[in-house]
Amino acid sequence: MEFRTLRAFVEVVRQGGFSAAAKTLFSTQSTVSKAVRQLEDEIGAPLLDRIGHRTTLTTIGEAVYARAVRLLAESTDLLAELDELRGLKRGTLRLGLPPVGSAVLFAPLFADFRERYPGVEIQLVEHGASHLEDLLLAGDIELAASLLPAADAFHIQSIRCEPLVALIRAGHPLAGRDTIDLTALRDQPLILFEAGFAINRIIIEGCARHGFAPRIVARSAQVDFVVELVAAGMGIAFLPRMIAAQRPHERVRAVVLDEPATDWHLAMLWRRGAYLSDAARAWLDLVRGSVRAP
Repeated sequence: MEFRTLRAFVEVVRQGGFSAAAKTLFSTQSTVSKAVRQLEDEIGAPLLDRIGHRTTLTTIGEAVYARAVRLLAESTDLLAELDELRGLKRGTLRLGLPPVGSAVLFAPLFADFRERYPGVEIQLVEHGASHLEDLLLAGDIELAASLLPAADAFHIQSIRCEPLVALIRAGHPLAGRDTIDLTALRDQPLILFEAGFAINRIIIEGCARHGFAPRIVARSAQVDFVVELVAAGMGIAFLPRMIAAQRPHERVRAVVLDEPATDWHLAMLWRRGAYLSDAARAWLDLVRGSVRAP
């Protein structure tokens, strides 16, 4: 069984088809298809159920996929460790950051890191925290910034803890408050971020504790657009207080969310048992020394 065939199979599942997988692997569709067939021949059972242009995992395919993801992650760790043992002078930092908060917290660190380690390439992935955690488990990145609490599969380094604020259009009956809780927003239209953003989880779980589901009227991945939607009167949104302070708007008021278990607690995560490159360790040292923890 070769890593080449395992990687082709995993990418077909991740990308949802052979054509998209081929693009990701910089290969041809026929080559990827042959690799998957070779793996199926070795195992002696079909791994994918091909229905037109769609592919779904068979029962055996699900088991092989889960183990293949772990094997590929471990092989990435091994190659990184071997490079370090050979005295690699240059390296790569594979880092995942969420769109919310990264500009404020990490832009200065990028400049500092580049000045200290000019030979290290930074491969940055920007996604919502939930997707970054999946990439971390798969070994596609070494470090990711995400919100706590985190799964037991990760080590954590706390970075910053901030209360959330509710962004409310000026003139709204709730805009004059100093603080607000989620019960006051039960019947209000809410603007959340796109799927995969951890702030959504905080709000949805907080509403559930009060026995209601939020009335979501819009979603976006762009902080500035969310603020403008609030200013236009579409609904109420949520940001960490630190981020909201960076984006003042004359038609928007930021009211502190006075609600248990809704703080925005950002941390750097890495997989338990994973080998961290020297570049990743250097980034962690920089984070510990330069970013204010709670």
